Amino acid sequence: MERIVLGYSGGLDTSVAIPWLAEKYNADVVAVTMDLGQCQALDAVRERALAIGALRAHVLDLREEFARAVILPALRACAIYEGKYPLATALGRPLIAKHLVEVARIEGATMIAHGGTNEGNDHLRFESAVRALDPSMTVIAPAMMWGFSRAEAIEYAKRRGIPVPPGAEGPNTIDTNLWGRSILCGVQDMWSEAPEDVYQLTKSPGEAPAQPAYVEIEFDKGVPMAINGVVMGFAELIQSLETIAGEHGVGRVDMVENRLVGPKSREFYEAPAAVVLHAAHKDLQVFVTPRDLERLTTDLGVKYADLVYTGQWYSPTREAIDALVAKVQEKVTGTIRMKLFKGGCHVVGRSSPFALYDHAMVELPLRAQSHAGLS
Repeated sequence: MERIVLGYSGGLDTSVAIPWLAEKYNADVVAVTMDLGQCQALDAVRERALAIGALRAHVLDLREEFARAVILPALRACAIYEGKYPLATALGRPLIAKHLVEVARIEGATMIAHGGTNEGNDHLRFESAVRALDPSMTVIAPAMMWGFSRAEAIEYAKRRGIPVPPGAEGPNTIDTNLWGRSILCGVQDMWSEAPEDVYQLTKSPGEAPAQPAYVEIEFDKGVPMAINGVVMGFAELIQSLETIAGEHGVGRVDMVENRLVGPKSREFYEAPAAVVLHAAHKDLQVFVTPRDLERLTTDLGVKYADLVYTGQWYSPTREAIDALVAKVQEKVTGTIRMKLFKGGCHVVGRSSPFALYDHAMVELPLRAQSHAGLS
């Protein structure tokens, strides 16, 4: 019997996909759920997959790998899509694809299925990544093949006795991981403000504390190492900073986005830690890097973000940019002081042993001007 490895989120589409794939392909379905920091009870997700009919259900804790092997290179490359989106969802896809391929090889499967739909870019990201890693694998996108509307998928689930996940009948589609949340919101008219209840990681700026928070972030060669003098692992640091910044309303993004396919769309994101870390890292890099090299890295950051967004993580171009970025990061060491207040995130202090700033050299021409009566 054929065997299919399914990237299983526990949501409506991937739950419906288990019996649908089994029937359409006369196949055993092996579910793989990956913890990228989405704050779910994944043991319950595993039990749900088995109850629905999966032959086996694997749960993989990838939080540390996601932080170190994927988020960190993108942070050091200053990869922000179209100047706003820190790529939380997009960055998770290549890692998910990598482990789906690994499990498929272990299970002896020749087909990999995912929950991507034609509403976004994920199906292309998954397919590009799987093809790059193992061209022999067949990639299936059930939610793009079965032709169900959302209401029809819910009805299919109810007929099969599949529990409908909370929120599945609502207008919003949410994807969460360690680096942030993407929110495909029912509001797409370009004029109305997003309803407050779509946000979970960030407090409304108007309700944020009346006093700002000051956060000192220490970097060593472009790697965030400590917050306010407390050294911690990168994944833990992201979570800690998410809590602090979110409390002060920092990290909301409302943007008109150029999708990989189809027309422009309005997208909402929450990424408190990502917004703060990108601002801090970029400022420190500017502080220690010569002008021409800094401008080159800025251009490469745009290219890097495009590669991630379009599903080309596993490409020689990204690897080459990583090599140059690693060289630049050799001097991206120091401390950045951030002010978080009512949704705002501002650099208010910087220190580095490699700073390309000499206070004495700045003061000298100012004194000369003063003596000449030019100040």
